[in-house]
Amino acid sequence: MTTSTSPRRILVTGGSRGIGAAVCRAFAGLGDSVAIHCGVGRAAADALRAELPGEGHVVVQGDLRDAEEVRAMVDAAAAALGGIDVLVNNAGVFLAHHIDEVGYEEWQRAWADTLGVNLVGAANVTWCAVRHMPRDGSARIVNVGSRGAFRGEPNSPAYGASKAGIAALGQSLAKALGPAGIAVTTVAPGFVETDMAAESLVGEAGAVRRAESPFNRVATPDEVADAVVYLASAQAQWASGAILDLNGASYLRM
Repeated sequence: MTTSTSPRRILVTGGSRGIGAAVCRAFAGLGDSVAIHCGVGRAAADALRAELPGEGHVVVQGDLRDAEEVRAMVDAAAAALGGIDVLVNNAGVFLAHHIDEVGYEEWQRAWADTLGVNLVGAANVTWCAVRHMPRDGSARIVNVGSRGAFRGEPNSPAYGASKAGIAALGQSLAKALGPAGIAVTTVAPGFVETDMAAESLVGEAGAVRRAESPFNRVATPDEVADAVVYLASAQAQWASGAILDLNGASYLRM
């Protein structure tokens, strides 16, 4: 595992649980200072902060669907940390809304809430965070996408669309921010053992999900966190624009 030579300042959205919490622990374990963002669930974020090794960790809160709350949250993180070296756009929601099973109003709400957090929220966080990033080649943005961006999400099309958008956003910003020395990458996990996926991983449905991979399992949050830490490292600048599949060969694309 690549280690940092000096403490970095890390902002992780949706950092209080699941993949986000694993990412926070991984960076803190390297000696970095972490801003743990939460939308709701402040207690979980505070508990995580208390358990992280090292000093300088903070909790910042804001609804990613609200552009002004996003600006205030990012500015608070940057003020507490003294800047932002690494942004991890991890926050996400998954709402079931099969087109033949929901009414028009529920359909609209699902799209507005999902895109508001997963895509537009991430875009706004990124705009704000870039204003606090160094332009010396050390800054990194790592987006947490999904294999659903490529294989489709029939029961949650807004989720699949939002993650496809995150992949495209990452590649667009890799081009836009490269001259400033900021590398932008995306990880695209399949199913991960998190609270969000728990219902899908029990019983027969869980067995089916695990059997999608030749390893007959799903990922752990730590495996995703390890990939995020690498992509945020000094050694990974040349990966800018890349999308790293992390699905145990459960879905393969060219």
